[in-house]
Amino acid sequence: MARTVVTGGAGFIGSALVRHLLAESDDEVIVLDSFTYAASPDSLAPLEGQKRFTLIRQDIRDFAALQAIFARVEPDAVIHLAAESHVDRSIAGSAPFLETNVMGTYALLEAARLWWSGLKGEADERFRFLHLSTDEVFGSLGPQGAFTETSNYDPSSPYSATKAAADHLVNAWHRTYGLPVLMVNCSNNFGPRQFPEKLIPLAILNLLERRQTPVYGDGLNVRDWIHVEDHARALDLVLRRGAPGARYLVGARQERRNIDVVNAICDRLDRMDHVDNSDARNTLISYVSDRPGHDRRYAIDPSRIERDLGYNARYSFEDGLDHTIDWYRHNEAWWRPLRGRNV
Repeated sequence: MARTVVTGGAGFIGSALVRHLLAESDDEVIVLDSFTYAASPDSLAPLEGQKRFTLIRQDIRDFAALQAIFARVEPDAVIHLAAESHVDRSIAGSAPFLETNVMGTYALLEAARLWWSGLKGEADERFRFLHLSTDEVFGSLGPQGAFTETSNYDPSSPYSATKAAADHLVNAWHRTYGLPVLMVNCSNNFGPRQFPEKLIPLAILNLLERRQTPVYGDGLNVRDWIHVEDHARALDLVLRRGAPGARYLVGARQERRNIDVVNAICDRLDRMDHVDNSDARNTLISYVSDRPGHDRRYAIDPSRIERDLGYNARYSFEDGLDHTIDWYRHNEAWWRPLRGRNV
């Protein structure tokens, strides 16, 4: 049994990963989360009481507290997901992104390095530090091509710039100190329990309530989508089989234009509610001014993780979207309290 620390484990991707680890492994999972606005205790509530699950309310910027936690729980691995992640919020105010994504990552790396440096033998060989990043660090693609593990960094937003800085810190701690790190840059996630500020959950909830649904610019920006449960499987696979020092790009080869995503949600909800054309939800789509620095297109080439680790995404975009819409339709008790924070 391994002891795995997951930072940001009460968030969207983090809670999906925690549920996966507890269901598919014998790991003891220790979640560190400071419970900022996007975290949901309800996402982890069904896990409370399990012997292999521990939840610690902790800000990753507190280096001394992290040291004490590592000494107490004696981790075999750290999976670092804690981050400020919403581009719009980073444009409105970048300070929390610098504090958490850069300084928080630094504190966590140092605490992990000091813990790891005292390990001997098998414990030393087993230890891993897995850092989750994003495809946004690479900037915007043209009409063709896809990001790979050798793509150049070219971040456009304060959010992506802070994630790029965190990536460079992780790489530096590997090259300078030998810390056995792994890195994943993933495409856009969607699925149940995502805070309703992101495109898909925001559109689902707006359209369920028949509110105007905003789409930036001309709606033709392209994103590459992966279901969060497929992402959780990939993270677990990289942790157990990835080569220390390696980066893996994770995606499902499912590019969609933003307007097509929103229209697909409209169509599915209309069919579920047996709505005819005269009352179709696509009339609720509202084009709004584009946000500054809005990258035109992202696409990921996941060939390395497919080839080296045998990974393949299981959800098609269509099946994943049906699953996601169905979950939000039947779990108002989860999203309604969060909805009040972001209407």
